[in-house]
Amino acid sequence: MQPADDLRSSVSRAFAVLDTFDSAHRRQKLSAVARRCGLPLTTVHRMVGELVAQGALTRTPDGSYEIGSKVWNLGILASLHADLREIALPYMEDIYQVANAAVQIAVLDGIRCLIVERIAGSRTLEVVSKPGARLPLHATGVGKVLLAFGGDELQDAALKNLDSYTPKTITKQSEIESQLDAIRQRGYSVSSEELTLGAASIAVPIRGRGNRVIAALGIVAPVKSMDSAQMVSVLRITSQALSGKLVGFGLGDSLPIR
Repeated sequence: MQPADDLRSSVSRAFAVLDTFDSAHRRQKLSAVARRCGLPLTTVHRMVGELVAQGALTRTPDGSYEIGSKVWNLGILASLHADLREIALPYMEDIYQVANAAVQIAVLDGIRCLIVERIAGSRTLEVVSKPGARLPLHATGVGKVLLAFGGDELQDAALKNLDSYTPKTITKQSEIESQLDAIRQRGYSVSSEELTLGAASIAVPIRGRGNRVIAALGIVAPVKSMDSAQMVSVLRITSQALSGKLVGFGLGDSLPIR
């Protein structure tokens, strides 16, 4: 039988490997995984092989690796995610009918946001926020909302990882902090071409019991067609109705978001 300490070490290494995959690194070579997780290449090679065998990773024809179906399937089974998707989907469909843009709902996942559900929008715009995607907090509308209403520990950790995704990504800590203050004051976030060129997003908080922010609801649309004033109004009205519904189901009691 494998000793407990060895088992914990193996689990930690497995998660370190899985954590290297995000919206900007959906497909990676073995060397890139090793570099990003900081483990020896031989260790990563063995660990990746085990994860592929278990279905947590999959190997592509060019020798790269991607997140496997087992990870997505397990994520969907999480009670909060399943309940949130089921309750929020009708509200998201209402927004889609008005905005004709991609509608998404996200929750906090470490120092990233996890897209729980999305309704696709314009075919002319590439939207990376597919269900199961883990996106940076500082470069997305929904992420900025979750970061703004997150605790000090979350903000300290997230502001140390301000990667750049486009020339318009804000990576200066003081600027992000000013944005977070503004989001808390006005109740919504705006992100323009910070994750994907040509795309703008607006998001608002979704609240559970005790007025706690448990998720973020947002839209993604081409910059040129985004009607910010109208979308803020639509999102605010919808978030109030959805928040009331979620409170009725008792969601949000234990999530570490203020």
